[in-house]
Amino acid sequence: MQNNKGIGAIHSLGYVIVLCDDLDRMVAFYKDLFGFAVEEVAGHLVSFRVGGVFLALRSRGRGYDGAGGPGASVQLSFRVPPADVDRAYETLQAQGVGEIEPPTDQDWTHRTLFFRDPEQNILEIFADIHPDQTLDAPTGMHLLAP
Repeated sequence: MQNNKGIGAIHSLGYVIVLCDDLDRMVAFYKDLFGFAVEEVAGHLVSFRVGGVFLALRSRGRGYDGAGGPGASVQLSFRVPPADVDRAYETLQAQGVGEIEPPTDQDWTHRTLFFRDPEQNILEIFADIHPDQTLDAPTGMHLLAP
């Protein structure tokens, strides 16, 4: 029987963030080569929608890069129902996978859990939460159509 709670509740890739040294050059590359239209610019984060996936380019050091750990190049984010963020955290602890940020309600209307893969890339398990549950005023970033 398949476990559909915690990490087993992952059913889609929510978004991908590529960390960039030269954001302007990377935006031009994705716009010019692929023809992707910029969907949103929020500070040092530029987002595109590629089918049902949110693709963001973000300046390195201008957001969550792993709390001082080794530098990552990509962040993969997996969506689960809200209660499963904490269940996934329990699974990671049981498997000996160290988190880099435990379950946290963020100001962009997500409950998040961050950890690293063996190559030091950032993995996130997240759930959409109501704005009343956020740390501060929600920004609306990362919201995807259901």
